[in-house]
Amino acid sequence: MLWKETATSNHGGFLGFIVHTVIRFFQFVLGLTVIGLYGVDLNAARIAHKYADGKWVYAVVVGTLAALTALVFMIPFVKTYRAFPWDIIMFFLWIVVFGIFGNLFIKENAEGDAGIMRMKNAVWVDLANMLLWLISSAFGLFMFFKNRGHMSLHTGRAKV
Repeated sequence: MLWKETATSNHGGFLGFIVHTVIRFFQFVLGLTVIGLYGVDLNAARIAHKYADGKWVYAVVVGTLAALTALVFMIPFVKTYRAFPWDIIMFFLWIVVFGIFGNLFIKENAEGDAGIMRMKNAVWVDLANMLLWLISSAFGLFMFFKNRGHMSLHTGRAKV
């Protein structure tokens, strides 16, 4: 019972804990998915002894950051709402990934090309990632102000 109270008090009760964990799990899984979807092209470029396009490298780096962050933030005893600025940064990183690849592939006609179809699907995975990070940053911001305990904004020591 002590574990449940300690783990859930940081996330807005038991329901908040469940929602937080599910969102972080999907962020982790979709981060790994992005690494796989974009890593295919990076590996093909490596095998062909061609340069790795920076856009694909950026997508893999953002996917890696997202997966690692989600994994760390899934730890029940960590007060992740204090790290909501990092969630906001991740949201903006996903906006860039979605913007780059959405511009490249949404209007493309796949015409049976599996590579183009894979990238069109990857764009929607990017969008899902972007939305999940928006939700977690909004939830973190809400929990930050809710759990601040009416302490002063700058030092957090004085009662307001």
